[in-house]
Amino acid sequence: MLTEINPKLPMRDKSLTKDYYLNDLGFEELGDYGDYLIVGKDNIEIHFFEFKDLNPKDNYGQVYIRTNNVDKIYQEFLLKNVTIHPNGPLETKSWGQREFSLFDPDNNLLTFGQGIDE
Repeated sequence: MLTEINPKLPMRDKSLTKDYYLNDLGFEELGDYGDYLIVGKDNIEIHFFEFKDLNPKDNYGQVYIRTNNVDKIYQEFLLKNVTIHPNGPLETKSWGQREFSLFDPDNNLLTFGQGIDE
């Protein structure tokens, strides 16, 4: 019955968020509705709502994005000079995932991961 999940994350500045996701991470714009933005890549969508008063230090938005080639995505981001979370470089975790993390401009944590048996 459930078919997909589309996380909703806060953004302070739509143009900054759009630039980061489209130009740095390679997403496409799927919708721009004033104070609401939708981006997508492959089979996922991320929705953003305007929150101009957001203090990034108080933002705990997080999304875990599963992939079937985490090493390739990591290398693509490095080639584009995307900043990787200082405590989140690509590594194999004890819970059976190979993953890395980064923060977007509003301090939303994005973790990209793949099962080590995949």
